[in-house]
Amino acid sequence: MMLTMTKIGDRLRRLRRERMLTQLQLAERAGVAHTTISRIESGAIEYPRFDTIRDLAAALGIDPAELVRGGE
Repeated sequence: MMLTMTKIGDRLRRLRRERMLTQLQLAERAGVAHTTISRIESGAIEYPRFDTIRDLAAALGIDPAELVRGGE
């Protein structure tokens, strides 16, 4: 099954909001630009780099696979 990056963006947005974090707060925790988070959540970045996914997942306290596959 092919996953679209919009789904990753949707998951990222949901997980970030569940933790009551702004994009800027998550960006600071993950060490990425807040614009990167905005672009992933909006689907403007189609294929986030693995290191970005890994850093975001670590900042959210989840396994990167959960961000990519949604815990499936």
